Amino acid sequence: MRLRTLAFGVALAAVAAAAPAAAPALGQSGSDYIQPKTSWGEPDLRGIWPVDHLNGTPLQRPEQYGDREFLTDEEYAEKEQRLDAAASRYEAEESENKLGMGHWAEAGEANRRTSLIVDPPNGRLPAFTEEGQRLSAQMRSSWQQIDFDWVTDFDTWDRCITRGMPASMFPFQYNNGMRVFQAPGVVAINMEMIHETRIIPTDGRPSLPQQISNWMGESRGHWEGDDLVVETTNLRPGPSATNIGTTGSPRGNDSPISPEAKITERFHRTGENTLVYTMTLDDPVVWTQPWTAHLDWLRDPDYGMFEYACHEGNDMIPHYITASRAQRAGASEGEE
Repeated sequence: MRLRTLAFGVALAAVAAAAPAAAPALGQSGSDYIQPKTSWGEPDLRGIWPVDHLNGTPLQRPEQYGDREFLTDEEYAEKEQRLDAAASRYEAEESENKLGMGHWAEAGEANRRTSLIVDPPNGRLPAFTEEGQRLSAQMRSSWQQIDFDWVTDFDTWDRCITRGMPASMFPFQYNNGMRVFQAPGVVAINMEMIHETRIIPTDGRPSLPQQISNWMGESRGHWEGDDLVVETTNLRPGPSATNIGTTGSPRGNDSPISPEAKITERFHRTGENTLVYTMTLDDPVVWTQPWTAHLDWLRDPDYGMFEYACHEGNDMIPHYITASRAQRAGASEGEE
């Protein structure tokens, strides 16, 4: 996976390194850019927009940065060195004829953002409500240090069902491809992780009744000038449903969703190969206030969308359960 992004990452690093410390995000180019249109007259967002270059950017901002959205020159240089060291694991494993995390995890490329979250201004997730805390305590995941006894002790990502929303739009250590398709009245986003496809009607049709929920929710889009605005509701709740499992997420995959949740996304193309994506999650049942994330997308037509064969040979679930039961049995025998 490292090989397919190496050349693209070199170009990204060169652009980012040339930017001043207080510069805007990579995707914010000049206002003179003319948005291309499809043959039927809508703004053209089509293409492959992988987000693997953002793996080095944490979801939540480290506290030492306060309300500062961008790194200084010194901080940027340190981040670049750290990510380069992580990326070098691939070459080190190759030279030793080994296969490890260097082949599995994509380190990302340095940029100046201190976090993906931009609101609240401190770049950190707001607090849970009392109900959010209760729902969070019920969630189960392989990311947690718990006893595993049945499939209900795993979240839907563990079980190869879905990564859910909003997590599916965030980068992870692998399988970060996003491919946008368009046709008159509809936009589709195919995601490499889990290989789910979001179908987003833009023809004005009403949403489904709230009683009908889906893992990825029910999305409806409309155009505001050249921007695609997508509102998603009808997200399926549950103790093992969706989470914010992404690099730099502090909650260990224990962020629930409620039937009242609403996600608002904006896709704003700023250049031939640049796009600003923002996402706001408003769930008053779970969070004490809405929060917003900002991601700079880069189009890469040479990116290879790999098969996500998660279900085939997925021995993780039975192995976790068997090992956990054996561990408890051994501990019990030791107490006798």
